[in-house]
Amino acid sequence: MTRFIHDQFAKEYLEELLKRYGEVKPSETVPSEVREIDVLFTPFPGEEINLQVLGILGQFASSPAIFEPFRNAASEEEICNCILKSLYLRSSFQRDARRNKTSISESALPKLWILTPSASKRKLSDFGATEAANWVPGVYLMAKSLRTAIVVIHQLPRIPETLWLRVLGRGKVQKQAIDELEALPSKHPYAKATLQLLYALQQSLIVADNPPKDDTELIMRLAPLFHQQQERAKQEEGQRIVIRQLNRRIGEVDSSLIERVQELSIEKLEELGEALLDFSVLSDLEAWLAQQEV
Repeated sequence: MTRFIHDQFAKEYLEELLKRYGEVKPSETVPSEVREIDVLFTPFPGEEINLQVLGILGQFASSPAIFEPFRNAASEEEICNCILKSLYLRSSFQRDARRNKTSISESALPKLWILTPSASKRKLSDFGATEAANWVPGVYLMAKSLRTAIVVIHQLPRIPETLWLRVLGRGKVQKQAIDELEALPSKHPYAKATLQLLYALQQSLIVADNPPKDDTELIMRLAPLFHQQQERAKQEEGQRIVIRQLNRRIGEVDSSLIERVQELSIEKLEELGEALLDFSVLSDLEAWLAQQEV
């Protein structure tokens, strides 16, 4: 089933987004029966401000967190299992604290975020999950002591702050999120890495047996990413070669000029590579760049 392919993508995706801000443990084993938490995250001290680049996901990760993403709507049994794993882990932390004769604050205990594409009103009601006034629509909190929230991805508003969560949706919601990812500036800290993970997802889905309709549509939507990835890799390699040649011919190049070189298309980079043979001083490069901007 392709569900396992999507599960692996979700773990790798969350790890990629969060790893620079804290310790990420995908597939963390908890006590009792063999159970695994999808992603356990512990933020590094002082990273709360930097996490803002991830919008609502960054707010979730501003304190210790457990992330349990689901490709299909999480069933009652699956939600119960998530809560059970969270309670096992909480008990383990508390035992370690007692063993070390220390105390652990409630805020240091990880909060459980169940990420599901959809959830019925009845299911949310059965778990006592109510929409939180201090969060965007789609975030439902359970009783305080459970430290658990159900995030209904398809109910999240289509705003930049929810993009990194909507990537884990499905169907139209996920495709819209991919459109927004492609529109991000190439220098965005997560645009390139996320698109690469999505391309890897597409390759895994292609070789899967009998993918469902929405996975087939996702494969088609992701197809242009391969070409885009190749073009970007070619452009970055061209940039490295030209900058290396510039440094050899005319010495170290100012960072502002390097930025202008990096904005050149592949064709212009090739032209600059040929023109370098006639450069001897920095002003030659400045004049050539000025010509391209006319």
